[in-house]
Amino acid sequence: MSHNSFGHLFRVTTWGESHGPAIGCVIDGTPPGLHLSEADIQPFLDKRRPGQSKFTTQRQEPDQVKILSGVYEGLTTGTPIALMIDNVDQRSKDYSNIAAQFRPGHADIAYELKYGFRDPRGGGRSSARETAMRVAAGAVARKVLGGQVVIRGAMVALGSHWVSQPRWDWDEVEKNPFFCPDPVAAEEWEAVLDSIRKQGSSLGAVIEVVAEGVKPGLGAPIYGKLDADIAAGLMSINAVKGVEIGDGFAAAAARGEDNADEMRMDEGDVQFLANHAGGILGGISTGQPIVARFAVKPTSSILTPVRAVDRAGAELELVTKGRHDPCVGIRAVPVGEAMLACILADHLLRHRAQNGETPDTARLPNLRFTKL
Repeated sequence: MSHNSFGHLFRVTTWGESHGPAIGCVIDGTPPGLHLSEADIQPFLDKRRPGQSKFTTQRQEPDQVKILSGVYEGLTTGTPIALMIDNVDQRSKDYSNIAAQFRPGHADIAYELKYGFRDPRGGGRSSARETAMRVAAGAVARKVLGGQVVIRGAMVALGSHWVSQPRWDWDEVEKNPFFCPDPVAAEEWEAVLDSIRKQGSSLGAVIEVVAEGVKPGLGAPIYGKLDADIAAGLMSINAVKGVEIGDGFAAAAARGEDNADEMRMDEGDVQFLANHAGGILGGISTGQPIVARFAVKPTSSILTPVRAVDRAGAELELVTKGRHDPCVGIRAVPVGEAMLACILADHLLRHRAQNGETPDTARLPNLRFTKL
């Protein structure tokens, strides 16, 4: 199986399976001299870790990361950084009865048609367990970006239940099991998802990720568009079926004058009056907050019987037992943050390679850009 890497100058390769002895990643391209330790990575893994509430899988994985290479005396050396996490709570027997069955909504049949063979234990390589290493890589990417770039994520919809924008409060995200910025919605979601969980079903979600403090000039106009790479990165997350930047699909229903991010001058600063474009124009960052959303489908592993077939071509009704998330979108929040961090770090290094440390504003000597 190829295609286990992403990025150009900040390049991440992940390895391992859900029920193998360990999972890991190799990060190539990290500049030397950055402070990095396991303690810098672990808090982000803890956000994604399973078993922290009744609304996520009860698999108990401590997800303790180990740095195997690329760091000496607390500083990155510029050589490949290898990270590893041991798998300690596999229950492969949960999957023995479905080894020859194709679960609807899963990649079982697609893997079998492509490779003629698959690891049925927890989905093997296609398991969301792999995303733990993306989160670890995202912590390293944040070091590359520097403290001036702040990346945050929130779950903004559970099924058809959306947050209220007037009640949005980033401080609320860490206070509930949904990473929800709306305290009222978070309380309502508990009852909704608890009912769905007890019915043996699942719900999808919409996640929003925002990066503030990103300098203008990242990205390239045609085949290196920043928004295209962000979309590809978010789309590569398990169970994601749609991505939008800024207003996204809502822009199709707007009039031109309403969708335009108009500008005015404010004491020498260019002030954007809106951010419908999500901080990216022509594939290049504008200095405004970068805003992206992605849709996560309902968990395919459910206790409700669904019609399926097996390898022999027999039709059957399938119930997927085991430990599964009633909404995989919850733990996708830190994964989305990590992917956005990795893409931005890659583009920052690519920009430096062509343009130097900062964007060239020689043609605009009197203009300073401020974010919305």
